[in-house]
Amino acid sequence: MLYLNAASQALPGEASDVAEAITDSSNSSDKFRYTKEIVDGHHAMLEFETTVDGKAVNGVDIITCDDDGKIVEFKVMVRPLQAVNAVHQQMGQMLERMKSLTE
Repeated sequence: MLYLNAASQALPGEASDVAEAITDSSNSSDKFRYTKEIVDGHHAMLEFETTVDGKAVNGVDIITCDDDGKIVEFKVMVRPLQAVNAVHQQMGQMLERMKSLTE
Protein backbone atom coordinates (compact mmCIF):
# COMPACT_ATOMS: atom_id res chain seq x y z
CA MET A 1 0.00 0.00 0.00
CA LEU A 2 1.28 3.46 -0.88
CA TYR A 3 0.16 6.45 1.17
CA LEU A 4 0.57 9.93 -0.25
CA ASN A 5 0.14 12.50 2.48
CA ALA A 6 -0.15 15.40 0.04
CA ALA A 7 -2.69 13.55 -2.09
CA SER A 8 -4.71 12.40 0.95
CA GLN A 9 -5.24 8.94 -0.44
CA ALA A 10 -3.83 5.44 -0.58
CA LEU A 11 -3.18 3.57 -3.80
CA PRO A 12 -3.84 -0.15 -4.07
CA GLY A 13 -1.64 -2.46 -6.09
CA GLU A 14 2.06 -3.13 -6.29
CA ALA A 15 3.63 -0.56 -3.99
CA SER A 16 7.07 -1.22 -5.43
CA ASP A 17 5.89 -0.23 -8.94
CA VAL A 18 4.18 2.88 -7.61
CA ALA A 19 7.15 3.82 -5.44
CA GLU A 20 9.42 3.51 -8.47
CA ALA A 21 7.20 5.94 -10.35
CA ILE A 22 7.31 8.34 -7.39
CA THR A 23 11.09 8.15 -7.32
CA ASP A 24 11.30 8.74 -11.06
CA SER A 25 9.03 11.77 -10.72
CA SER A 26 10.99 13.13 -7.75
CA ASN A 27 14.28 12.83 -9.59
CA SER A 28 13.04 15.00 -12.45
CA SER A 29 14.30 17.94 -10.39
CA ASP A 30 18.07 18.23 -10.47
CA LYS A 31 17.86 19.80 -7.00
CA PHE A 32 16.28 16.75 -5.34
CA ARG A 33 18.54 15.20 -2.71
CA TYR A 34 18.25 12.98 0.33
CA THR A 35 19.79 14.64 3.39
CA LYS A 36 19.29 12.02 6.13
CA GLU A 37 18.72 8.28 6.30
CA ILE A 38 17.53 6.18 9.23
CA VAL A 39 17.26 2.41 8.72
CA ASP A 40 16.11 -0.13 11.31
CA GLY A 41 15.24 -3.64 10.19
CA HIS A 42 12.36 -3.50 7.72
CA HIS A 43 11.86 0.25 8.16
CA ALA A 44 13.58 3.28 6.66
CA MET A 45 13.05 7.02 6.89
CA LEU A 46 14.66 9.24 4.28
CA GLU A 47 14.60 13.02 4.64
CA PHE A 48 14.81 14.99 1.41
CA GLU A 49 15.04 18.53 0.08
CA THR A 50 14.00 19.77 -3.35
CA THR A 51 12.23 22.60 -5.09
CA VAL A 52 8.79 22.46 -6.71
CA ASP A 53 7.65 25.39 -8.82
CA GLY A 54 10.39 27.49 -7.24
CA LYS A 55 9.30 26.62 -3.69
CA ALA A 56 11.69 24.97 -1.22
CA VAL A 57 10.36 21.59 -0.10
CA ASN A 58 11.45 19.54 2.92
CA GLY A 59 10.00 16.07 3.25
CA VAL A 60 10.28 12.54 4.54
CA ASP A 61 9.77 9.18 2.86
CA ILE A 62 8.78 6.48 5.37
CA ILE A 63 9.28 3.02 3.89
CA THR A 64 8.43 -0.46 5.15
CA CYS A 65 9.70 -3.61 3.40
CA ASP A 66 8.65 -7.23 3.77
CA ASP A 67 11.00 -10.16 4.47
CA ASP A 68 11.83 -10.35 0.73
CA GLY A 69 12.92 -6.71 0.66
CA LYS A 70 9.90 -5.56 -1.35
CA ILE A 71 8.29 -2.26 -0.42
CA VAL A 72 4.91 -2.85 1.22
CA GLU A 73 4.29 0.67 2.51
CA PHE A 74 5.59 4.02 1.31
CA LYS A 75 4.52 7.28 2.99
CA VAL A 76 5.49 10.72 1.73
CA MET A 77 5.17 13.78 3.98
CA VAL A 78 6.20 17.30 2.97
CA ARG A 79 6.30 20.83 4.36
CA PRO A 80 5.76 23.85 4.40
CA LEU A 81 2.12 24.39 3.41
CA GLN A 82 3.04 26.21 0.19
CA ALA A 83 5.14 23.20 -0.78
CA VAL A 84 2.30 20.82 0.11
CA ASN A 85 0.02 22.70 -2.28
CA ALA A 86 2.60 22.60 -5.09
CA VAL A 87 3.36 18.92 -4.48
CA HIS A 88 -0.38 18.16 -4.29
CA GLN A 89 -0.83 19.56 -7.79
CA GLN A 90 2.12 17.58 -9.18
CA MET A 91 1.01 14.41 -7.38
CA GLY A 92 -2.46 14.76 -8.90
CA GLN A 93 -0.92 14.84 -12.36
CA MET A 94 1.34 11.91 -11.53
CA LEU A 95 -1.56 9.87 -10.08
CA GLU A 96 -3.43 10.28 -13.36
CA ARG A 97 -0.40 8.90 -15.24
CA MET A 98 -0.06 6.02 -12.75
CA LYS A 99 -3.66 4.77 -13.00
CA SER A 100 -2.57 2.20 -15.57
CA LEU A 101 -0.17 0.67 -13.01
CA THR A 102 -2.91 0.04 -10.44
CA GLU A 103 -5.79 -1.08 -12.68
